[in-house]
Amino acid sequence: MTDTPPQTRIQARNRAAILEAALEVFAARGFRGATLDRIAQAAGLSKPNLLYYFRSKEALHLAILQDLLELWLAPLRAMDPEGEPRAQIMGYVRKKLEMSRDHPRESRLFANEILQGAPRARPVLEGELKALVDEKAAVISGWAAAGRIGPVDPHHLIFSIWALTQHYADFEVQVRAIMGDTDPYPGAEAWLERVFGAILDIPHHGP
Repeated sequence: MTDTPPQTRIQARNRAAILEAALEVFAARGFRGATLDRIAQAAGLSKPNLLYYFRSKEALHLAILQDLLELWLAPLRAMDPEGEPRAQIMGYVRKKLEMSRDHPRESRLFANEILQGAPRARPVLEGELKALVDEKAAVISGWAAAGRIGPVDPHHLIFSIWALTQHYADFEVQVRAIMGDTDPYPGAEAWLERVFGAILDIPHHGP
């Protein structure tokens, strides 16, 4: 079996241009509203040239989703069971907020896929993502049971982190409309530190 030949510099550049253009078009228009003609135009290539690299719109969308899910899962994978619990969880909150700031199009593309019922991402959601979330939820449950953080439902804690951080990317237009020229992210980080800090506090009993 022969190895796939390495890409030339031009091929690598064209593939990167296609993925960047596709990310922009899919994030703005969703899967149904995106067309290969529009993506090829945004990439500065002909449609036949695009089809040399990706045989269909579905294949191109799947390639972006696979890259996105690797990016999205990395911070959760990095949560260290041997680390200090509060620092590990708050580090995850900050990383997810940074990803919303730095990768808003990726977040919106993923949100569009979920709103459509995840027809292309479902195998990853039900397989790799579920396994990873269950693994980290067990770690968080162990921290809570040992009294190292307050009592929490680990799955709902993770869902809350996703909701409160990804909001700033998925609803960026609304956030910017309300806050104007004010950068929302410093205030968001401080607020989320307070919110999740209170959730993770160990309750004190007695006088």
